[in-house]
Amino acid sequence: MDILLKNGYVVDAANDFEGVADILVDKGRIVKCAPGITEPADKVVDCTGKTIIPGICDMHVHFRDPGQTHKEDIITGCEAAVAGGVTAVACMPNTVPVVDNAETVKYIIEKAKGAKARVYPIGCITKGQNGEELCNYNELKAAGCVAVSDDGKPVLNARLLARAMVKAHYAGLRVISHCEDPQVIAGGIMNSGEVSKELGVKGMHRISEDISTAREIVIAGDLEMPIHIAHVSTSTSMLLVRLGARYGAMVTSETAPHYFMLTDEKLRLRDADYRMNPPLRTEDDVTAITEGVCDGTIDCIVTDHAPHAPEEKADFEKAPNGVVGLETSLAATLTALYHRGKITLKRIVRLMCVNPRKILGIAGGNFGEGEPADITVFDINEEWIVDPEKLHSKSKNTCFKGMKLKGRVKMTIVDGKIVYEDK
Repeated sequence: MDILLKNGYVVDAANDFEGVADILVDKGRIVKCAPGITEPADKVVDCTGKTIIPGICDMHVHFRDPGQTHKEDIITGCEAAVAGGVTAVACMPNTVPVVDNAETVKYIIEKAKGAKARVYPIGCITKGQNGEELCNYNELKAAGCVAVSDDGKPVLNARLLARAMVKAHYAGLRVISHCEDPQVIAGGIMNSGEVSKELGVKGMHRISEDISTAREIVIAGDLEMPIHIAHVSTSTSMLLVRLGARYGAMVTSETAPHYFMLTDEKLRLRDADYRMNPPLRTEDDVTAITEGVCDGTIDCIVTDHAPHAPEEKADFEKAPNGVVGLETSLAATLTALYHRGKITLKRIVRLMCVNPRKILGIAGGNFGEGEPADITVFDINEEWIVDPEKLHSKSKNTCFKGMKLKGRVKMTIVDGKIVYEDK
């Protein structure tokens, strides 16, 4: 069935277009994007007053499938994704078992055939995420992986990481680094600072992230091999990424909305829904991350969507780290940055739609003729309150609960099919 979206405010950063236009979709592809399209269509959608962007690509999510599907699975994770305007996700490999072989990759791809969003597996850097022996990257690539990462278990051996970056590059895969030194963390559960001291809990010192970020950037520059820095959260790491920009595309990076919106002051509530890794930092860090997002230093906005069951999050000090974010990422970004005049819609589209796909080497992110018909339609001014119980994810551990956000997804199209409508 062909679809014609009429009179929407279209933002296509990749093709440098912004303005009122129509979009004609047929057989899962973009046929035309232009004002005043008159061709007939099976379904015509009046998008007057709505904003239309290419479908969002979140290159950092955890769907817990296989192995921990009581938290989330591929089907429910994609339900949450499309409700947030996310049409493509890249899933981290720290599942049970981990994604270090072709068989597990194929399981993910097969299950994703019944999901509403596109799912791209990320494989492990090392076998078993044990940091000792590199995976077979050619095998992972052939099976369907788009990147490799030992997310949550950083590769501590710099020589091994350097070998991984070279081998992954020639296999057509990007290495994504979770920058953390476990010996520095040493059991910390939140940002090390005044709040952690007042609460009497062990903190996670920022140098854990900073020294790891510095190492990755130096290796990338020396080898002239690309590295992607995951979830940047500190002002020093932001400075290091900025300095690393001299290497051009060798160093790319991402952050998540909670790192430019919230601080460790939230932890005074002793609520584990505000605990994630890396943790919420300070106001100075929020300022630095915001500047990096707005000035072009940060390449992508992701969620690090990390579901945990309510009973797992019940104990503040013992709970696992992680928050869900797929259904709030666009609205949070609009609220914190666009509606405050800090960022343009084109920049948001680059951060959330164009750059993640470019880094991973996957199609889409623009409305050019013949491109995949993955589309997000939203009301840029609609306000809503985040109610965890209304989220589509199996888990409800959102750090934006009770917050008023401005901007709401109204329709999501994947492969030319309407997969979500806000009614």
